[in-house]
Amino acid sequence: MGKKGDTQDGLFVAYHQMRSAGHPFYRALDAILRERGFDSYVEKLCAHFYHPVTGRPGLAPGNYFRSLLVGYFEGIDSERGIAWRLADSLSLRDFLGLPTGKAPPDHSTISRTRRLIDNETHQEVFTWVLGLLSKEDLLKGKTIGVDGTTLEANAALRSIVRRDDFRGYAEYLTDLAKASGIPTPTREDLARIDRKRKKKGSNDEWVNPHDPDAQITKMKDGSTRLGHKQEHAVDMDSGAVVAVTLHGGVAGDTATLEKTLDATDENLKRAREIGDKSKTRESAEETVGDKGYHSEAVILALDLAGRRSYISEPLRPRQHWDGEEAERDAVYANRRRKMACAANGSCGSAAS
Repeated sequence: MGKKGDTQDGLFVAYHQMRSAGHPFYRALDAILRERGFDSYVEKLCAHFYHPVTGRPGLAPGNYFRSLLVGYFEGIDSERGIAWRLADSLSLRDFLGLPTGKAPPDHSTISRTRRLIDNETHQEVFTWVLGLLSKEDLLKGKTIGVDGTTLEANAALRSIVRRDDFRGYAEYLTDLAKASGIPTPTREDLARIDRKRKKKGSNDEWVNPHDPDAQITKMKDGSTRLGHKQEHAVDMDSGAVVAVTLHGGVAGDTATLEKTLDATDENLKRAREIGDKSKTRESAEETVGDKGYHSEAVILALDLAGRRSYISEPLRPRQHWDGEEAERDAVYANRRRKMACAANGSCGSAAS
């Protein structure tokens, strides 16, 4: 029986001991990216963001975008987590094409590179990947499933200020206390005044100067934070993400669906230009969503746009359709399609 005891690291390590067999998924993905010239494409696309002569060479654009792919496939939502995963895995070092003696990028390097490259360039790379899926007959674009989630913003509630005079939250409470007759309010006085106020977290009155797009909202765990709503559009045939849109944290599903579908159609058109027009549709024909997207106005708008809807209908009392015959017909047609999906199991699981 072997026993674990004190060990002494060897002075030298054989080269073959520093390599791994590689993960089958990342080996296949790397082969596809190399065959399609991914690294040379993104280097040409991002060349103007780098100084042409002086300075230490930065993180290669191909390795930067490969690091983002690792974060997506591994479900890692932070640059520190991505950097740690790259440093911990020999398979991922192979995926990035790093030699044995070269360390993977640090989280600060990934962060600086992300800030260096603008959003439009990220969108170009995203569209290039969609075009590759179109060439491989993986991106159909016929049926699009839409769903959203609330993400915590990289901004603190304690940093919010008034929109009208830019006073901080504590300063504002102090002024309220002085106006109510407390010349030198304590922390307990401020907390008591704050508890009695109504609508104290109104987004119409407060904003974070470091992230003006973030809104005060309730997260899934019930806590109140500054957040964004992220909405995904997914090709139901392949599972490929076709579009991602960002909205305020309190934006409702019915208010954001149109923008996401417009972004989906735009990305499908550009993917067709890069890929194969005969295999990918120019615009989505069917829309799948959960109960949050169901409203008379949304169902009618989808019907008028020529999109078949498969949106789950929440339990509601009996509706009256006086003067709303078009809305009634659209809602009933959506209901029939959903019932047919539930019967044959073709799309019920996606919109349940």
